[in-house]
Parts: sequence; C-alpha cells; structure tokens
Amino acid sequence: MISSLKNIFKCTFVIVILHACSPKMNFYSGEANFKSGTGKPDYSKMEYWAAHANKWDPSDTVPLPLKGNAGTKNADVFFVHPTTYTDMKDADITNARIDDSLINYKTDYSSIIYQASAFNESARVFAPRYRQAHISMYKETDSVKKAAAFEIAYQDVKEAFAYYLKNENNGRPIIIASHSQGTTHTKRLLKEMFDGKELSKQLVCAYLVGMVVKTDEYEHIKVCADSSETGCFVSWRTFRKDYTDDWANRVDTTVAVVNPVNWRVGNEIVEKADHKGAVLYNLNKVYQNTQTTQKEGSALWISHPKFPGSFLYLKKNYHAGDINLFYLDIRNDVTRRINLFLSKTDGNH
Repeated sequence: MISSLKNIFKCTFVIVILHACSPKMNFYSGEANFKSGTGKPDYSKMEYWAAHANKWDPSDTVPLPLKGNAGTKNADVFFVHPTTYTDMKDADITNARIDDSLINYKTDYSSIIYQASAFNESARVFAPRYRQAHISMYKETDSVKKAAAFEIAYQDVKEAFAYYLKNENNGRPIIIASHSQGTTHTKRLLKEMFDGKELSKQLVCAYLVGMVVKTDEYEHIKVCADSSETGCFVSWRTFRKDYTDDWANRVDTTVAVVNPVNWRVGNEIVEKADHKGAVLYNLNKVYQNTQTTQKEGSALWISHPKFPGSFLYLKKNYHAGDINLFYLDIRNDVTRRINLFLSKTDGNH
C-alpha cells in the first residue's frame, strides 16, 4: 500500500478489521462502541476518553523503529483531536454524537494513533472524546449557529480538562497539544485556564498546531523562541513552498510560527539533513530527511516531501501532515522540554 499524506486522516474498515484480529483491539473496541444515556460526555467513565493513562488505547502505539526508547513519564499531555466528523450527509447536524461509534473509531485510528502517539515517549496521554463541530461549521455563514456549534464542543473539552485536573493531574507538569479543530479549542483553553493563572506554573509547552494563532494571542504566555524555553507555546501550519492560495502568505508576521525542525522563530531555511523523521501511514517506518523547512510570514513552507509514493501527492496544503511530517522532531522536543522543565523546577527548590 502506498504511504501518502492522504491516508493520515482516512479511517477505513480495513484498519478496523486488521486491528480487530488482536486481543487489544477486542478489548478496546467496546470503548469506541457505547451508548450514552444523556447524550453528554461523562468523563468519569473510560469510554468517554479516546486516550487515557489508565487504559490501553491507540495513543500508546509506538512506531516499530522507536520501540525501546520510552522514558519515564514525568508529565501529562492533554491532547485534543482534530475534526473527524466530516461526512457531508450529516452537515445539517452541527455537532457529533458523543457515542457515534464510527466517528469514535475514525478518531481513534486516525488522530489518536497517528498524532497523539507522537507525545507518548515521556508523558502520559489524555485525549477526551467531545461533541465536535461538523467540518462544515468552519464555513457556516450563520454566525449564531456557528458559534453555538463550537461552544458545545469547547465546553466538552473544558469539562474534560477540569475532570483531568481534579482526578488525574496531582500537580504534574502539563503539555497541551492539538491539531486543527482541536487547536480551535485549546487556544481558548490556554487563555482561560493558564494565561496569567496559577496553572501556568505547570505548563511545559503548548503545541497549538494547524490553525492560526496570533503572536500576541496571550498576555503572559509567549511564543517559544527556541527549544530551550518552557511555559510557552509553539504553532505552525504546513504548506509546500510554491503554495500561492489565500490560506497563507509570506508577509503576515502577526501569526505565530515556530519551525518544528529547529524549533526557532527565525526565517532561515533548515535543510533536509536536520529533519529527524516523519511517520505516515506505515507505523513501522520512520522517513528521515524528507523535506527542507522555512518559517516565513504566516506559515511553515516546505519542499515536496520525499518518501515512497510521495510523487502522487499533488496538493500543496499539507494540513493533514502538520504533525506526522514532524513526528520524530516533535517526539524529541517533548522529551527535551519536559527534562528542561523538571530541571528548572528542581532548581527552584
């Protein structure tokens, strides 16, 4: 099967069938297929978490070449997944059902296994299911309807985070991570729960990926200038270097962009040799040195990635690969920042 960026978010029955053959999948499948009595999430129950430290789930997956590298999990990641409610026949229903088994499978075996797993080397991963807004809500012209849809989704995310804080955190360092719609919600969560708040003392880093986040989004939380900083946030959106449509440009400097290869905010071109590795559809393969990267204006610009079958991928908006193209780079950065955070914390005692 050709590995391509198209497959990162494509949950197929083939994936489900293959995993159904394993005992782990048989154990886990009941937590993606459940019925809610109220239609609302109950985060005291495991089935309402796509990932949770107290159960096996797809976020625990480690790509085969990286097995054996796991460190002590000294921090927690609160990960909010992107939109997986995308079937256009459902576009008139603004928010996903919390117990829609097909959407839950799609979430678990796309975002959770391919994205959330990037954060599992040195941290426990928590990722709530939530009544996500339908993908069409981003283009909805009825502002009241649109706001209501995203408010339902956000309140679920906020409730999940509050439950996690009260019942699981116990003062541990926190990483906030998200992609796409997940970032729509986490950038607000960061503002309401961390910015200028006591909880900011526990923030290792926020990875707000795949959406526009302004450089001055927060009063107290700054953009990470390099890989030595903690208590800050990073963000990027990925486009091929010859992309020319309206989603990104090279002149808007109000948007926060950190290059996820050298973790700096400068505009220098970072060569392929510095790229640590992408993990795409094949979880048993890490593709290293696949593209050059450059932060400029409102986005991250990359050369056409080189991996088997990549010549078939003609799109220039690499939104689907925002995390996976930099899987190992992110994994290494998370571990580094956790260790830095802990060393700074220890030094204050």
